[in-house]
Amino acid sequence: MNNRNRLTIYILIGLIAGVVVGFLANVGMPNPGQFADYMSLISTLFLRMIKMIIAPLVFSTLVVGIAKMGDAKEVGRIGVKALGWFVIASVISLSLGLILVNLFRPGDALTAMVPAADAASGIATTGLTLKEFVTHLVPSSIVDGMAKNEILQIVVFSLFFGTAAAAVGPRANPMIDAIDGVAHVMLKVTGYVMNLAPIAVFAAVSGTIASKGLGVLSTFGIFMAEFYFGIVLLWIVLTIAGFMFLGPRVFALLRELREPTLLAFSTASSEAAFPKTLEGLERFGVRNRIAAFVLPVGYSFNLDGSMMYCTFAVVFIAQAYGIEMDLSTQIVMMLVLMLTSKGMAGVPRASLVVIAATLTQFNIPEAGLLLLLGIDHFLDMARSATNVIGNGIATAVVAKWENELTDPIKKDLATVPLP
Repeated sequence: MNNRNRLTIYILIGLIAGVVVGFLANVGMPNPGQFADYMSLISTLFLRMIKMIIAPLVFSTLVVGIAKMGDAKEVGRIGVKALGWFVIASVISLSLGLILVNLFRPGDALTAMVPAADAASGIATTGLTLKEFVTHLVPSSIVDGMAKNEILQIVVFSLFFGTAAAAVGPRANPMIDAIDGVAHVMLKVTGYVMNLAPIAVFAAVSGTIASKGLGVLSTFGIFMAEFYFGIVLLWIVLTIAGFMFLGPRVFALLRELREPTLLAFSTASSEAAFPKTLEGLERFGVRNRIAAFVLPVGYSFNLDGSMMYCTFAVVFIAQAYGIEMDLSTQIVMMLVLMLTSKGMAGVPRASLVVIAATLTQFNIPEAGLLLLLGIDHFLDMARSATNVIGNGIATAVVAKWENELTDPIKKDLATVPLP
């Protein structure tokens, strides 16, 4: 058994053990909230260790990839292809959520449980206008952007930096070699941090179950089952789309993405899976310069699971309050979400923030978010895993379009090696 398979098994064990221990703590301890607080320290520490990797890893791999392309036109061409795929995937995700929530109408069963319309949800709704999004694209300071792990800002700066380095020519080679060395080091650090993933998964799941109990799953079980059914359908659609361009190799890609997908599901964090997703794509045969460019952009523009959840949740809340949204209103809402959902990756509880902003624009009580807060962690697990699958397939397809998808055994030496 190789190390990757062993880590996957350990993560599964941590997930199952977390459910069992969390349940025992919830029913057997006088103060399960205190246990949950202790467990949150472990999971928070792990996520902070992941976040300390993200900025240098994205910057170094992206700059080296662009510099090796050496042509601004090539960068633009790849960017247009990637964004084209992202837009199509966004429309599919948002539409699927809209279709399923109208078909199942889960909100109708909760009309007697809705909170008062003027109740506070505690979710801030500022900073999601088109103006704010556009001005947020360019960092006022790259140091500040890296400190806050603003992936989109790091990508924009890296695009300029890498393009300029390519334009300088041979004089920039020593610097590019040094940054390439940083990428190697950060991948090695990633390997060290990922060894702690099973412990973090155990802590995150056990803490959540201990504080909320298994009852939260049964109370909203139908809603969660319908949403997870939608997630499975979205996975099938994404796989079919990948099969159209990658052929049977798409199943090999899914096997490579198995570990980061499980990690994202267990920790409810797409960000936690970024380093492992990058490694999996390179093992699959995507050249580093493509993977290092498309994947970070996808983390801001291609969050398929999160976008499906946004349409599903907004209409669900409207149904719970007895508010009927006609087809034209729902289409307008979908277009609004197309814009407001972009760049959500760096925002804490991002999907809830986007949903809160959308609710206010369509005169739906923001207090409806209180219906989702208790189960949001379990829903976020599915969203995060789907985001990994969607971005992995998107990156591989763009590589195929660029003739940069190689046989994994015959990859060139320019690819960053695995730790």
